[in-house]
Amino acid sequence: MYGYIKGKVTKISPKYIICDNNGIGYLIIVGNPYNFNLNDEYTIYTYQSVREDAIELYGFTKEDEKDLFLKLISVSGIGPKSALSILAAGSVKEIVNAIESRNDTYLRKFPGIGQKASQQIILDLKGKVQFSDESDGIVKSSSKLTDVEDALIALGYSKKEITKIVSKLDATKDVGVLVKEALKQLVK
Repeated sequence: MYGYIKGKVTKISPKYIICDNNGIGYLIIVGNPYNFNLNDEYTIYTYQSVREDAIELYGFTKEDEKDLFLKLISVSGIGPKSALSILAAGSVKEIVNAIESRNDTYLRKFPGIGQKASQQIILDLKGKVQFSDESDGIVKSSSKLTDVEDALIALGYSKKEITKIVSKLDATKDVGVLVKEALKQLVK
């Protein structure tokens, strides 16, 4: 619902910050609140998590962190708090490199991430997150097939169904064409 919030940090606690935007104080859960300074203005990229018992805002200082966070929470068994702890303890570049090189030992060092979770992260995200040196850490889902997968997930298809179909697609075509082809195969 919120893409970002721009405002002044008025409170810093061990788990969250409060960002004042035009007289409204947003409680934003961040990986390391002490990276912020009181009374300084920031643009905080946000993700709103809605559960049965809570509505929470998670915040990031860079868009690439938010993008990686969204990829991590798409992994079965990884929730917002686990994904945030991974981002708080490691840089985007290190995390992406660990995923791409299948380094589950690196991923297991994060709180709440065991062997099963680290292997699931690698299985689900390998090839879907990339580190671009020119932009110093921007994570992009540059692959057309990743865009197709995201579109199909948004339409309600399961990862299992999507994986079978996407591997058969010709990645040289436009994303719109690929989505149509995938949908035709899924409804057969």
